[in-house]
Order: sequence, then C-alpha cells, then structure tokens
Amino acid sequence: MAVSAQNDLSTRPPRIGLIDTLRGVALIAMASYHFSWDLEFMGYLAPGTAETGLLKLYARAIASTFLFLVGVSLVLASTPAPRWNAYWKRLALVAGSAMLISVATFFFTPGEWIFFGILHCIAAATLVGLVFLRLPLALTILITLAFLGVWSADTFTDWHLWRSDVFDPRYLAWTGLAEAPVRSNDFVPLFPWLLPFLIGLTLARIGLKRRLAEKLAAVGTGTSLLARLGRHSLIFYLLHQPILIAIAWSMTFVLPPPKADPIQSYLNSCNVSCRAQEGEALCRSFCQCTLDKLQGQNLFTPFQSGAIKQDDERILSLAGECSAASRQ
Repeated sequence: MAVSAQNDLSTRPPRIGLIDTLRGVALIAMASYHFSWDLEFMGYLAPGTAETGLLKLYARAIASTFLFLVGVSLVLASTPAPRWNAYWKRLALVAGSAMLISVATFFFTPGEWIFFGILHCIAAATLVGLVFLRLPLALTILITLAFLGVWSADTFTDWHLWRSDVFDPRYLAWTGLAEAPVRSNDFVPLFPWLLPFLIGLTLARIGLKRRLAEKLAAVGTGTSLLARLGRHSLIFYLLHQPILIAIAWSMTFVLPPPKADPIQSYLNSCNVSCRAQEGEALCRSFCQCTLDKLQGQNLFTPFQSGAIKQDDERILSLAGECSAASRQ
C-alpha cells in the first residue's frame, strides 16, 4: 500500500481539456468586453459605459475566471513537483508581455496607462502561488477563507480600515490597499484579485486528493476549437485588442458614430472617475456641482476641448468647493 501511494503521488495529472475550453470561453468573453471599450473610445457608446452596470460586472467575472484558472493550472503543472524550466519560461513570457502592455499604453494613453493590469496580476500571483503550493492544505484553506472574509468586509462595508493613502502612488497601488489609486485602463491589484487565484489553487489541491483530475480529463473537449484557443491564451491576449481597435476604427468610415452631448459626456466621465473613490450619491452631487460651476465661469468649453487642464488652479478650486459641498 505504501508503494502504491507513493506511485500515485509521483504521477503527473492528465491534461484536462475542460480547463483549456473554459480558458477559451474566457478569452472570447474578454474580447467581447474589450470591443465594447473600443466602441466607447470611438464614440459609439457613451463615456463610462464599459465601466458601469452589467458591463462592469461582466469584466470582473472575466478577470476572476482567468485568475481562478491560473490557480488551478499552477497546481496541475506543479504536481508531483514543479517543472522549473517550464515555470520560469512561462513566468518570463507573462511578465515580459505585461511590461510590453505597460510601455505601449504609456505612449498611447499616458493619462491612464496600464501599470498593473491582468497580466501583471497573473505574474505576481504565480510567484505568490509557490508559497501556497508548499503550505499544508489545511492552512491554505484557512488563508483562503480569511482572504474571502476580508474581501467581503471590504465589499459590503464602508470601513476600509486596511486601506491608506500611503499606498496611493503607483509603486504601491498594485497592492490594492490604496484609498485613491491612480486611474488606469486596466487595474487589477493583488487585493482583492488574489482571491479567485487562491480559490482555484485550493480547489485544485483538494481535487487532486479526490482524484478528480482523471474524472475531468475523461470528459473530453480537449480537441475543440475553444480548447485549442485556450492553449494559446497569451498570443490571443496580445493580438486581439489591436485587431478589435482596427475594426472599430474602420467602422467610423462606414457608419460614423453619433455626435455626443458634451454635457452628458462630461457627467458620465466625471461619475466614472469619481465612483472609483466615492459612493454613487456623492459623485452625482459632485459632478453636477462642478458642471454648474464650469458653465457659470465659462470654463466648460475650454475644459472639454483640453485648452484648460485638470491641474489649472481654477479647476482645482471649484473641484475643492464642490467636494466640500457634496459631503455636507
């Protein structure tokens, strides 16, 4: 019996086609969400559409799915022991791609460049995961449950006791502990996004003990188009957005987007930025106040055109007045 158990532990888990298929589904979902962002950028959708309502929940579900699958895959690839050459090669590819995304967005969207997006988070989680692979399963489960409790308290209360403006700068905001992080087109900090990764890692470790890998591998689906796509997720990630932007840009020549109402555009954009830090009711009051003051001082048109910047003393002054008034 002891020899049999040792052989079981030394066996590499089979490749699970279902995991590849789920990753392929997540890639298609990601592309569909990013296309809504591209349509917004080109003027087909109102500013802030991709970051509010159901689309916001859709984006979070997609990111959670990717990180969950990363946790599962790390366990499968590291059983019975980590294959270090493959591990470091994969990590280098993900981290290098993350740096490429940062550099590209810094030049194309300097005001909201991606300093810690989904690829950055995956790379960091992959490193953190090495610790949890070595911990006793019971301790990993307890830490995951504790992390879930902290996330729940952060989501459903306004306490935020673990957040501080000390973490607001970019070089610390990646922790997820910032009170007012710098704006970014794709911000996926370790807190709370390490949670779906830990859930995936924990369930995979439990599943291996229950011999679920063999049962899931028997389901098949490993030869489907989605599964093949899922096995090349990094290439798809790097290529899909330039293609989608090109499509959205080409559409403007065939079916030009409608002209946006500048007032509504301002309110939508202001609310999206404000809600990253404050509640919806306060933001609605603050944005309407700043709009009224901009119009009253004849600053709205030059501000919208970019002739007056956000760091202009007049803009900072009226924003401060409206912030104080909204909190009364």
